[in-house]
Amino acid sequence: MSTAEAAVPHLQWSLVVPVKVLARAKTRMSTAAGPHRQALALAVATDTVAAALRCDRVRDVIVVTDDPVPAADLAALGARVVPDEPDAGLNPALVHGARRAAAGSPVGAMSADLPALRPDELSRVLAAAESAPEAFVPDALGIGTTLYTARPGVPFAPAFGGESRIAHRAKGARELLLDDIDSVRRDVDTLEDLKAAMVLGLGPRTAEVAALLPAFRSA
Repeated sequence: MSTAEAAVPHLQWSLVVPVKVLARAKTRMSTAAGPHRQALALAVATDTVAAALRCDRVRDVIVVTDDPVPAADLAALGARVVPDEPDAGLNPALVHGARRAAAGSPVGAMSADLPALRPDELSRVLAAAESAPEAFVPDALGIGTTLYTARPGVPFAPAFGGESRIAHRAKGARELLLDDIDSVRRDVDTLEDLKAAMVLGLGPRTAEVAALLPAFRSA
């Protein structure tokens, strides 16, 4: 990097992270996680937010949740926590959180299910997102979305849910398919997802809970 390039300030992003009420979180992991399901959901969200807060391109993380347990834990990390006042679904919750971002700040919406998230990989993604009005990162399966971004002055209009990769493409958001950003794409909904995330390297809270699950006790 040249001296001139180093002197150019990069954008500082506000990231909105939705966190489900723990009683309803990680239901597809019910059999594998058993009595540890809620602890696993909290650990995954905690590792995700902690990694995002360590990213050099992240100004702040805004967590939208109605559960006081993750609210307290994530606030202690330094996240700003707001209730899901619309209570009208995922995308309205994200828009609600984005309204709390600093004026003129670029805003992203990110999954809370990225327990292997690496700050340097997230930084590379956010750097690439600077050049597009709207951008997104598809999940590891190529069906959903793990991150959606909008530059300052661009309406923040995430389209998460179901086949959101297609939905974000259809609305004109740029798809960011960079090399070596596996941790940004690897969301965890199932036991197989968790095993794949373990290969990348789990965050400490998730690793601690995963060690309690029968599938990993001998690992």
